Amino acid sequence: MKSLKKKIENKKFITIFLIACFFSFISHGEETKTISGKAKVVDGDTIKIQGISIRLFGIDAPEKKQICKFGSRPYKCGLESSQFLKKIIESSSYVDCSYRDLDRYRRIIGECISHNKITNKKTTEPLNLNYLMVRNGHAIDYRRYSKGKFSLAESLAKKEKKGIWRGKFEKPENWRRKYK
Repeated sequence: MKSLKKKIENKKFITIFLIACFFSFISHGEETKTISGKAKVVDGDTIKIQGISIRLFGIDAPEKKQICKFGSRPYKCGLESSQFLKKIIESSSYVDCSYRDLDRYRRIIGECISHNKITNKKTTEPLNLNYLMVRNGHAIDYRRYSKGKFSLAESLAKKEKKGIWRGKFEKPENWRRKYK
């Protein structure tokens, strides 16, 4: 009887051990990685750190050559988006991007924090680039991927008529389909 009890306990132990190993293996595959350094702007939703391209997770910015309208006047909203991101990054001592995945172009898909220098202080203020781009109307919440993570920021930008929301624009995704 004791031998049967031991066998059952051993089987339970082995089963629990295998389940723990399985979940450990799965969670290890989802490990968050980080890349840090001085960043350069490629466009309104892509930067480079150490020569590596990083697509800002969950947002979609107008393409560099994309034109939007403010009233009846056309303006280069894609260029404006890139310049806004560049302005944030230029005042930064460094950028940290957390990521798990690569996109089909082998770019990192990351959520990035800019560590901006605070005037007359030796400290830095962390700013979420993904959020700031949407909140200031220079990108939209790319809900297909973000699952609405930046929808409040988008609603506020829209309500305050910031960036692309001050006029008419074509969603960047639709613009790319037509012109790229």
